[in-house]
Amino acid sequence: MKLARRTLLAGLAAPALLHAQPWPDRPIRWIVNFPPGGAADTLSRALVEAIGNRLGQPLVVENRPGAGGMVGADLIAKAPGDPYLVLMSSAASHGIGPVLYPNPPYDALRDFTHIALVGTFASVLVVNPGVPAQTLAEFVALARGRPGGLAYGTGGNGTMNHLAGQLLARAAGIELTHVPYRGSAPALADAIGGQIPAVMESLPIALPHLKAGRLRPLGTSEQARDAALPEVPSFTEAGYPGVVTTNWFGFSAPAGLPPALVERWSLVIGEALNDPKLRERFATIGVQPGRLGPAGYTQLIAGELDRWREVIQTAGVKPD
Repeated sequence: MKLARRTLLAGLAAPALLHAQPWPDRPIRWIVNFPPGGAADTLSRALVEAIGNRLGQPLVVENRPGAGGMVGADLIAKAPGDPYLVLMSSAASHGIGPVLYPNPPYDALRDFTHIALVGTFASVLVVNPGVPAQTLAEFVALARGRPGGLAYGTGGNGTMNHLAGQLLARAAGIELTHVPYRGSAPALADAIGGQIPAVMESLPIALPHLKAGRLRPLGTSEQARDAALPEVPSFTEAGYPGVVTTNWFGFSAPAGLPPALVERWSLVIGEALNDPKLRERFATIGVQPGRLGPAGYTQLIAGELDRWREVIQTAGVKPD
């Protein structure tokens, strides 16, 4: 009886000893599901140092782009319970792609542990300075006068910038041809070089080019003007109230992450987002820090899936 009792107690203690093992005890892979130089990459690299210092282990950024962020996200979905693999989830990979593409490779809710909203920001329509349009109204008129309309580039299919352009074309009654690039950097390079007249881009990525005068902003996608571009009207203010989008990025892990690790991540990310230096960095690039934890962020994703499913079906948007 004593032997059996000791055996039982040892068996009960084993999980406790397992959970008592220090975590993290090695570097953590941070998957960025977009190319270097884009909004997800920029936000990730702003966060990893602050978070890594608090965890005591480095976070190694690994870019895995493709299919509007779905390639990188699928790595997380296929690794349930892995505590050393995390993702910068996004509107593209978790709000749009799963309802835009047929037969998505994962369930945006069931296959992940969503932990925190990291930041939000507007899209901005920018043009090469040589384009004869100083305002959004002039851009719309120019598109109406061109057979086949105008082309606009984005960093890829299925992104919020892609849909923002489609919403604007529909609201203005014009034709805009979407040209998807392999990331924001080549799209902006072609706009600056005059190979493409316009780009719909995330504000944090476009802002340095706007300040340098290499591109001209015509409108932003959130309801009101953006504090980072106070002289530029929103699409709503310019007469298109239905063209309202907000880019969002968050922090997610594989499904089945233990509650204790979810709590640890939530605490560390919250501390990082409250760091004055990080908040100042976010403000300079037009990013609003996130304020949602696991439940709130999961609810946001569920609502975005419903919203974009309806928009995509109504507008007939197809992956290019």
